[in-house]
Amino acid sequence: MNPSTLNPSQTHPSILLPSLSPLRTQRRRFRVSLPRCSSDTNNPTSSSSPPPPPKRPVKELNGVEILVDKLPLPARLATSAVIVAGAVAAGYGLGSRFGGSRNAALGGAVAVGVAGGAAAYAMNAIAPQVAAVSLNNYVAGFDDPSKLKKEDIEVIANKYGVSKQDEAFKAEICDIYSEYVFSVIPPGGEELKGDEVDRIANFKNSLGLDDPDAAAVHMEIGRKLFRQRLEVGDREADVEQRRAFQKLIYVSNIVFGDASSFLLPWKRVFKVTESQVEVAIRDNAQRLYVSKLKSVGRDIDLGILVTLRETQRLCRLSDELAENLFREHVRKLVEENISVALRILKSRTRAATEVSQVVEELNKVLAFNDLLISFKNHSDIDRLARGVGPVSLVGGEYDGDRKMEDLKLLYRAYLSDALSSGRMEDNKLAALNKLKNVFGLGNRESEAISHDITSKVYRKRLGQTVSSGELEMADSKAAFLQNLCDELHFDPQKASELHEEIYRQKLQLCVADGELNDEDVAALLKLRVMLCVPQQTVEAAHADICGSLFEKIVEDAIASGVDGYDDVAKKSVRKAAHGLRLTKETVLSIASKAVKKVFIVYIKRARSAKNNNASAKELKKLIAFNTLVVTALLQDIKGESADVSTEEPVKEDITEIEEGEWGSLQTLRKIRPDKELIEKMGKPGQTEITLKDVLPEKDRTDLYKTFLTYCLTGDVVNIPFGAQITKKKDDTEYLYLNQLGGILGLTGKEIMDVHRGLAEKAFRQQAEVLLADGQLTKARVEQLGKMQKEIGLSQEYAQKIIKNITTTKMASAIETAVTQGKLNMKQIRELKESNVDLDSMVSVSLREMLFKKTIGDIFSSGTGEFDAEEVYEKIPLDLNINKEKARGVVRDLAKSRLSNSLIQAVALLRQRNHKGVVSSLNNLLACDKAVPSQTLPWEVSEELSDLYTIYLKSDPSPEKLNRLQYLLGINDSTAAALRDSGDRLLNTAEEEEFVF
Repeated sequence: MNPSTLNPSQTHPSILLPSLSPLRTQRRRFRVSLPRCSSDTNNPTSSSSPPPPPKRPVKELNGVEILVDKLPLPARLATSAVIVAGAVAAGYGLGSRFGGSRNAALGGAVAVGVAGGAAAYAMNAIAPQVAAVSLNNYVAGFDDPSKLKKEDIEVIANKYGVSKQDEAFKAEICDIYSEYVFSVIPPGGEELKGDEVDRIANFKNSLGLDDPDAAAVHMEIGRKLFRQRLEVGDREADVEQRRAFQKLIYVSNIVFGDASSFLLPWKRVFKVTESQVEVAIRDNAQRLYVSKLKSVGRDIDLGILVTLRETQRLCRLSDELAENLFREHVRKLVEENISVALRILKSRTRAATEVSQVVEELNKVLAFNDLLISFKNHSDIDRLARGVGPVSLVGGEYDGDRKMEDLKLLYRAYLSDALSSGRMEDNKLAALNKLKNVFGLGNRESEAISHDITSKVYRKRLGQTVSSGELEMADSKAAFLQNLCDELHFDPQKASELHEEIYRQKLQLCVADGELNDEDVAALLKLRVMLCVPQQTVEAAHADICGSLFEKIVEDAIASGVDGYDDVAKKSVRKAAHGLRLTKETVLSIASKAVKKVFIVYIKRARSAKNNNASAKELKKLIAFNTLVVTALLQDIKGESADVSTEEPVKEDITEIEEGEWGSLQTLRKIRPDKELIEKMGKPGQTEITLKDVLPEKDRTDLYKTFLTYCLTGDVVNIPFGAQITKKKDDTEYLYLNQLGGILGLTGKEIMDVHRGLAEKAFRQQAEVLLADGQLTKARVEQLGKMQKEIGLSQEYAQKIIKNITTTKMASAIETAVTQGKLNMKQIRELKESNVDLDSMVSVSLREMLFKKTIGDIFSSGTGEFDAEEVYEKIPLDLNINKEKARGVVRDLAKSRLSNSLIQAVALLRQRNHKGVVSSLNNLLACDKAVPSQTLPWEVSEELSDLYTIYLKSDPSPEKLNRLQYLLGINDSTAAALRDSGDRLLNTAEEEEFVF
């Protein structure tokens, strides 16, 4: 069967199930059932009770069946005996008459007797069929087949002397059972009523039908549904058949209980999965449980909950699904009240009295919620329906951001009604908390609504107490306000914020004309005392409101630049600075903020300029703005006269630096002009407002360096034909440079670093050209000294630059020599003795490479010597590399060179190169000293003996010879024989070579 047969149904169950009657009856029943199914599906008002099965037609008996039906069982048996006896007698008589002998008579008796016995047998064999027809006609006389009794069937069976297990009789019982099952299961789009299982089980017991036979009937119904599904051509009918099959599975599994797993092989016969069977059971169980829930209203009691629990168990519905269905039903009941309340609340013709109806609907929700909570706390909760507990709107119509706004409106309306009396009762507060939980409002959302409504009520009550003078006459205004907050359950902190807002509103009204007079100050003080506004809050409000007003006045005054700060602007600034009654620190802070904004505008223009001269001109405008506008602005704010001069910039910082350092550079000397130049240029600008906290140090020093470069090079002017000329330098530019340093907030040390850096850059450029080859001669030293004096750079910094250049050139040469393998340890040690810092000139990787090359040279020197202290201690120390890492390099190199040395020695032996053999064996011994080895394997032992003999003739030390003997695996007796015959072997080898 197609697995889709068991897909979960959507809305309606399936059509009627066909019966197990013969083919003729089936066709008739299909003709009746299909139209009825279509009608019921399209007509939602069809009867809720399943229709009775069609009346069974009466069957007629014919021929021998009538005789069997008329004869009682004893008479039929006697008749059978008489027929057999009569046939035997008749046959004997006919045989005697026509045969004329005894044998012919016996033969005739046998022949006719057999025919009579066959007739008697046929009459008795047809008895089960007659009994089946009798049972059919008996049932046809009932309007309701369920009235059929087990005893009635036994009477019919006994009448005809048949057994219930006779095929024809049992087939009729199964046909009656099938027809009844077909009639019990609701047709079309109707749902199961819940009594189908009991009715089918009772009828099965009444028929005395065994479970295996009844299960076979259910399986046959499933087969016919499958065949019927193949015959239908439209999709809707196919869906109905699938739903019918699901209902059949559900009812059948409950009828047979635990035995259904082996009595009803759905999966094997119809090729369905376990999960599909579970879906069929689950969906029908859910629909049955939902049908029971529809009768449950808001007047729910313990009896109803117990009944629901029993229904759940009978329906075989899991606790999880039952809980979800119950919660969904409860949610829908609550949503009905909420919808009614919303319709009233959003009605355009809503009257003031209708708010009480909204509250009434919400109270119904709360009462229902309290009832469910009380059931949840019941001592015998296991006997009650699953899902009993607080109401939740999650997953329903009002679970969403859009609907949440509607719930907030209801919560706001309920809160407004609770505060309509001017105070919040405890029971109302508890109801609000429960309503918040039902609606699923967060703490932040509910608190925002509560603050909005409660603050309005609090403001109204506060206004009433102020108007009546009740608050002013109170002995303790703080206690009075606290009591007011307690009545409304209003947070005192929120109340304080509201007091601050009221004070700020009053302050804004008072400063509308641009200043605060004595009457305004007195009114604000009275309000502050009544509302218990702290002094810190008052100062913050004045700084914000009055400060904003003063900031606007200052911005307007300085917006027009150098030409805009006239007498009118000055008068406005003086009036605001003193009339708004701000502290001196606050006024200066506001003015500083406004001035820095203008400073930043000039800085941005200077940065975006196309060249250095254009940047310097923008910086000049900045200096002029500071001198002519900002300085006057500060004087007007402080109330000082115009002849009061400000301090020289960076005066305090200059005292911290030695005088000699300032005098070493000409540019530093020039930014400290004499008195005549100061009188010529006028009074310096202010240095209180700077950009020190606005721009990072690098940006400020870059701007200063830009203007310093302009001072050094002069103003470049373009002339026709693409030429440029430089105007004559004027030392007054250095005075502007000094003022710029003050505006940028540079300290004396920072200024000196900029000058020194510029001088160092110029000296380095010329020195690099002069020392291009890295050689420092006496003539070049004198030339560098002359350059140093011209630039004004101190001897200390000049020497650092010279050393850095020469060191860099030397480091490059040394690194190249190491890379090319032209530098050995002897040269390295000579360089270190000359105080050359190799660690900074040669990288660690190159020094490690040099160490590896040195060790490789030792292992390939052919001396056989290996100084462990030299290799492991001195060389790593000279190269300043890690000793443990150096040991690892030595071990790895020695292991790889050890076997290679033996292979090389054998190769040279075969080439008759005895000197090379000795050298390779010495390398082998050197590697062995670094990493002691075991005896080396070699396939040709004669070649090892030749190697030993050749090395023996090189006059080695006894230690080397003994160690080589061990490494080559030569025992003492062989070694002694080789020492005795060494000369002979060698001479023989030479003769063989000569002969060859």
